[in-house]
Amino acid sequence: MVTKNIALLAGGFTGEYEVSLNSAQNIAANLNKDKYRVYTILVNRDRWFYESGSDRIDVDKNDFSITLNGTKIKFDFAFITIHGTPGEDGKLQGYLDLVNVPYNTCDVTTSAISMNKAYTKTIVQGIHGLHTARSMRLFKKDGHDIGTIAATLKFPLFIKPNNGGSSVGMSKVYNAAALPGAISQAFNEDDEVLVEEFIKGREFSIGIARLHGKIKVLPATEVISSKDFFDYEAKYTTGVSQEITPADLSPAKNKQITEIVTEVYLRLNCKGMVRIDFILLDETEDFYFIEINTTPGQSSNSLIPQQVRAAGMSLPDFYGELIEGNL
Repeated sequence: MVTKNIALLAGGFTGEYEVSLNSAQNIAANLNKDKYRVYTILVNRDRWFYESGSDRIDVDKNDFSITLNGTKIKFDFAFITIHGTPGEDGKLQGYLDLVNVPYNTCDVTTSAISMNKAYTKTIVQGIHGLHTARSMRLFKKDGHDIGTIAATLKFPLFIKPNNGGSSVGMSKVYNAAALPGAISQAFNEDDEVLVEEFIKGREFSIGIARLHGKIKVLPATEVISSKDFFDYEAKYTTGVSQEITPADLSPAKNKQITEIVTEVYLRLNCKGMVRIDFILLDETEDFYFIEINTTPGQSSNSLIPQQVRAAGMSLPDFYGELIEGNL
């Protein structure tokens, strides 16, 4: 059996750096050692490197390789687990396309578009059974009138960076007086901000992946937060939120959700593994699309690993197929 060299790309340029390292650790632990030789490559703004003991070996970006003990190692595959830029927004995908190295995620176009919440909502609009919250997009360079926002949308409102991840810079506001502070906080994270009406209902997250050439929808997770909404603290602090996998949903509802998220995956031309967050509206149980994550968290407690286990699959098989299916 030929062992393949896998570059496991972790880190990135955002506040999700540590989350990415946890994801990489779990993926590395669950990749078949007989089939794959895994090199965790840390990506920072100033350098990309591999840690060998106390040495930091820089990546040669001309051909995406490292030289260890005088031997040049070229990578057969890149497994990207960087949340946010440059691993989730198409930048790394573009580089890997140029050096002709296959990878596990969506392509450049899909990664870039799906990182932009407003663009994504526009593309998925019109899918049967899918609804989106009413919203406005604000740009840092333009003026924005608080009165217009308050008159156009119904409180409470969510204010969030349009291209951010992990709920960083996100707020929930109940009146016009709280808008300027919330908008300013979101603009600290991004030059575009989305102001969105609050949808009251049960919150879920569901993984989808193309495995053995077929789209596989994993069991959904219901997220019950003890906080006002599922923010960064609720996501990454033990005990703040409760995650139920598989979620308590009727067979009919599960079937409808599977059909909707499969259509989202196809319409956005997704590849590999993604995670879709949605809300089922109180009373009607209408499906409201929140966002799609194209490099979802992979720490042992993350939602996708939970869902893979709930589906009766093993993580080594799951991650292995994400590599084999994209080679």
